[in-house]
Amino acid sequence: MPYFTYDTSVIISRRSNLQEKRGNFLWSAVVLMELTASARDDSQRKTYEKLFRQYQEDNSLIVPDENDWLLASRILYWPTQSRRRSLKGKLKRLPTGVSQRMALDVLIAVSARRWKATVVTENWDDFKAIQRFCSTKVVKASDFFGR
Repeated sequence: MPYFTYDTSVIISRRSNLQEKRGNFLWSAVVLMELTASARDDSQRKTYEKLFRQYQEDNSLIVPDENDWLLASRILYWPTQSRRRSLKGKLKRLPTGVSQRMALDVLIAVSARRWKATVVTENWDDFKAIQRFCSTKVVKASDFFGR
C-alpha cells in the first residue's frame, strides 16, 4: 500500500480532515516544524510536538537525512542558475519569503521521495516545478480528497 504525506498548505486549508488518520499517512517533520513555528498558542504547539513524538515512535515520521539536504540544495541551485542565464548574469531578488518557502517545499518533496510517499498539496505549481528536478509523486489535494 503506497504512502502519502501532506504539504503544509493542505494542513492549513483542510484542518478538519487531520483528525482522521488514514492507514499509510506519514507526517513530514518539515511540515510539523512549520506548523509548530506558527502555532497560535502554547496548546497548539504542544499538540504538534505530541504528534511529532507519536509519529517518531511508530517510525512514520519523514525526517530529511543528509542526502535529502544535498539533493534539496541541488534542486534549489538549478532553477536559480536558469534564472541567472535568462537574465544575462543578473539575478533579480525574489519577493520576501519565496526562497524560504521553496526550500521547505523541496525538503518535503525529496524526503517524501525517499519514502516513496506521494505529496498531497494545495501548492500545485511549486511542487510541479520541484518535480521537474526530482521524481517525487505529487497529487492535488482536491483530487486526493475528491473535492
